Amino acid sequence: MKEDKKNHSFRKGLIAGALIMALLMGLSGCGVRFYTQFARGDKGQEEQVDAKIQELNKYIDQYYLFDYEEEDVENGIYKGLMAGLGDIYTGYYTPEEYASFMESSNGTYSGIGAMLSQDYNTGIITVVRAFEGSPAAEAGMQTDDILYKVEGEEVTGKDLSLVVADLKGEEGTEVTLSILRGTDEMELTMERRNIQVPTVEYRMETDQIGYISISEFDDVTQEQFMSALEALEGQGMKDLIIDLRNNGGGLVDVTCAILDRLLPEGMIVYTEDKYGERQEQISDAEHYFEGKMAVLVNGNSASASEIFAGAIKDYGVGTLIGTQTFGKGIVQSLFPLSDGSAIKITVSRYYTPAGNNIHEVGIEPDIVLEYDKEAEGDNQLEKAIEVLSQ
Repeated sequence: MKEDKKNHSFRKGLIAGALIMALLMGLSGCGVRFYTQFARGDKGQEEQVDAKIQELNKYIDQYYLFDYEEEDVENGIYKGLMAGLGDIYTGYYTPEEYASFMESSNGTYSGIGAMLSQDYNTGIITVVRAFEGSPAAEAGMQTDDILYKVEGEEVTGKDLSLVVADLKGEEGTEVTLSILRGTDEMELTMERRNIQVPTVEYRMETDQIGYISISEFDDVTQEQFMSALEALEGQGMKDLIIDLRNNGGGLVDVTCAILDRLLPEGMIVYTEDKYGERQEQISDAEHYFEGKMAVLVNGNSASASEIFAGAIKDYGVGTLIGTQTFGKGIVQSLFPLSDGSAIKITVSRYYTPAGNNIHEVGIEPDIVLEYDKEAEGDNQLEKAIEVLSQ
């Protein structure tokens, strides 16, 4: 089975995570060639695109009031091309943006120490969590705050990856942002520091029930999860609660590696691309979790989290508790370009072991339970403990 798993394993670049700007100007270099290639060899269309760009360039040269950087205009052409595909998960990253993106997925970076999520219908960016002891937490940032501006520029509707890149920077430098809390706008200034993302937290809830929270699936998450599981088993854990609430996704291979440790032998997830070609990820028979499991989910559990929750549900090895998940059943891949930039493109749909694609649908928990903000404790977690105690 191990050999079969290797043959069908996902590439590390695949991303299942829950993430517009378009500026056109005539550049005689690679920007125009990029567009003409997009015309797919239709000479008439190539000439039409070229003529349109030159016409725009004429008006900009003659009338545009402000100074501009040609590099910004060129990047705008590439971003505009990708934005024109109409897919919010597909985009272009400058070399600086790509480096910043990769730094975040590695689990360490210099920034403010906050986890953000974006509503792709409204473009609103919300604070999911300010890490304990981080600059964000020390400045007073709270869960459910709306990130409104970064350095005076409104960020609603801006690509979340680019907003995150703006929040990061050299250690010791400052960044000023505005948040909305209810009807109040607040300005916060914080000093960037080196942040190691704590993607996994764990503890014993009872003598036999352990708890592991996974905030996102990054490069560091697999090792952190395995260490947490081993530590809990050393403390006498028999049954396990896994908390995926507000987990927007991450790396597919990391998600599947964790599921391989928990599931019996069989399919974890498979994808199909535009050509109908299928890639499979298989769990071997070497390891699986023998106890009972409960998985907490909500509307911000997306993408890789849904791969996780879908596999647990289809195998019937755990009880899903909470509210309907986000519904992102498509996978992106990063393609580095020769100049250090990169593009992120939606490349396939993924399917749970039972063959379900949950895109724009989500996964319904086995026990539907809204989070009670007025309760003294965590009512969803308490329900999970109750289920596992039966």
